[in-house]
This record gives sequence, structure tokens and C-alpha cells, in this order.
Amino acid sequence: KISSTLVGVAGEYYAAAELTRRGVNASITLRNTESYDIIASNPKNGKIFNIQVKTTTNKNNSWILNEKSEKNAAKNFYYILVKLNNDNKRPNFFIAPSKKVAEYISNDHREWMSGLKRDGTPRKDGTIRKFRDFKNKYLERWKYFLR
Repeated sequence: KISSTLVGVAGEYYAAAELTRRGVNASITLRNTESYDIIASNPKNGKIFNIQVKTTTNKNNSWILNEKSEKNAAKNFYYILVKLNNDNKRPNFFIAPSKKVAEYISNDHREWMSGLKRDGTPRKDGTIRKFRDFKNKYLERWKYFLR
């Protein structure tokens, strides 16, 4: 098993490679760049994209984010959610606009907070949020960068 840091780095390089393969210029940012892991541009239409990459090795399609992701949404800001496969096959990529991610995690967290812990007491708020795509709605949605 590799460290979570290396899992994250692998996801960034896989995402940059897939963008490049599709004709989109992708540059991985320095580790201290806040909010964005990749800055990409499509030379055919001149559009520029800021991309946050989240990577998981879980079998289900869910990724851990933080509460800042609820408010950090912009027109040219996207998430590439990478699911590394255990069989060393090509990862699965889920691409979602930041606005959709923010809406989802905000609603999901509000619903989770309305529930109770196993012992019947109220849940305590925290900074962790989860994004899930069980229906593969965002699977391979590279079109956001190509149109």
C-alpha cells in the first residue's frame, strides 16, 4: 500500500496526462498552490481551467473533500476525481464543475448533520465532506475542457 500523498500525486499526473492526450495543455502547480492542482488551457478555443484533483483507491466512487469546497466554486474551476484501480489498469476519471460539487457536498453534509450518531445523540459538525458519484454521472466527462 502506498501513502496517501503518493496516491494524490499519482492522480494529478494521471489527470494531466489525460488532458494532454486530448489536446489540452496541462501544467501541474507547485505543492503550495492553494485550491488548484492543475492549470490547463485549450489552445483551440483559448479557454483556461483551474482544476482540483482528488484521488481515491476506494472501491466505491467517493472522495474526501473539506468544507472550503462548499464555497469554492467558479465558472472555470473543475474537479477531476480519480479512482485508482487495484489491477493497475487505467484509472477512472470523474469530471465535475466546482459549482455542482459545492452544491452536492453542501446538501449531503446538511442531510448527514440532521441524523443522529449510533448512540442517539446529535452529530458534531466537522470539516470533512464527501463527494459521491454512485451513478457515474460525471464519469469521463472530458467534454468540459474540449468545447
